[in-house]
Amino acid sequence: MEQVLARLRAAAEATRLRLLAICAECELTVSEITQIIGQSQPRVSRHLKLLCEAGLLVRFREGTWVFYRTPNTGPGAELLQPVLDLLPRDDETLLLDRTRLEQVKAQREQIATEYFRANADDWDRIRSLHIDEAVVERALVDAIGDLSGGRILDIGTGTGRILELLGKTAEEGVGVDMSREMLAVARARLQRADLSNCLVRQADMYQLPYPAGMFDVVTLHQVLHYAERPEAAIAEAARVLAPNGRLVVVDFATHDREELREEHAHRRLGFEDGAINTWFRACELSPGDVISLPGKPLTVRIWSAHASAKEQKSQITNNHNEAAE
Repeated sequence: MEQVLARLRAAAEATRLRLLAICAECELTVSEITQIIGQSQPRVSRHLKLLCEAGLLVRFREGTWVFYRTPNTGPGAELLQPVLDLLPRDDETLLLDRTRLEQVKAQREQIATEYFRANADDWDRIRSLHIDEAVVERALVDAIGDLSGGRILDIGTGTGRILELLGKTAEEGVGVDMSREMLAVARARLQRADLSNCLVRQADMYQLPYPAGMFDVVTLHQVLHYAERPEAAIAEAARVLAPNGRLVVVDFATHDREELREEHAHRRLGFEDGAINTWFRACELSPGDVISLPGKPLTVRIWSAHASAKEQKSQITNNHNEAAE
């Protein structure tokens, strides 16, 4: 009871209700929040601290930036939604906050668009070498199946397209990437698609900031060929996979296009089925059928594997440590 009262007391203040209302829309930095509600940063920071301590907001760091958003799950989320539902939609202050929030979203969209435009030529050149991406996406959706109520992690999320594709039916979708520029593109994409159940985080694919067994589906879409240690990336993905969960890798079959290594920083010129399946088995995952999508000249393959019905956390952790050494 005391925890519920503490959360209610934290929410029971006009500015903090405004903060909760805008942070329920999308994740925001302190500077964006001050821009929206028109108060000083020290004052805003004090309110944010109280809301985080009460479990009504979650805080995460991305380089030098700090983002805030309302939680998707847990006691704070359960209490928060009924409170937000009570806020009048025609309140003048809240309407002004929403207007300014839309301006912040538009600024993000512009930054993301400019970055994407600057790099589009490279991406289009690579896409021209393999089968149409729409075909790959349809095959990926068919391979994963029903995600209703599940949690998905997309490692190396890039533009956030896989979250946009798969996140509509998931309970929660998380995308991780090391590039802040790509995360900005992904955030803009997800807010455009109105996927409030999906979020992105800056994280290293070799050291994911999540506990073992957290996700029902983990995807590595066109990421593994950039990895110095692909077996370690697979082991870390397997570590966070829930019992009965599925790991899906989309990448190129082996090829001889050296210019991709020289001009686009590809570390591996595709992968053999045997190598991928060996890495799956090292993590005690059961490999499934391989889907092959031939292109000219690159062939895209979709490899998938299932985790055991019972948890294998200690063994998977050991395999991850060995692969990382």
